[in-house]
Amino acid sequence: MEVKITQEQQNILLKRKEIMFEVEHSQTKGTPSRIEIRNKLAEMLKTKPELVYVKRVETKTGTMKAKGEANAYESIEQAKLVEPEYIVTRNMPPAEKKEKAEEKVEAPPKKAEKPEKAQQPTEIKKE
Repeated sequence: MEVKITQEQQNILLKRKEIMFEVEHSQTKGTPSRIEIRNKLAEMLKTKPELVYVKRVETKTGTMKAKGEANAYESIEQAKLVEPEYIVTRNMPPAEKKEKAEEKVEAPPKKAEKPEKAQQPTEIKKE
């Protein structure tokens, strides 16, 4: 698997690097996982894998090249503040995803109590 950064832009307001990349994956015979791409990008950017979030990876049909987008943050706190929850979940290792899913199953949401029926106003007869 060869990763090539095609575009890199610094976003000062969000304290991150926005990266466009290409992955040549003819050796692996399939699109690599987000975790593999994340680790490779972190190595190339000389940062920790926990600070890199792969947003999108798409392989064009019939080719062995994938294109994608990723964000590399300055701190974990900034990443959790900015990145949507579903992107953070997608970038977790499978073991952590399973633990998180089990936590959600253990604590089911509480059902809202039904309000009592409001009494209908009675008719007032005029004489």
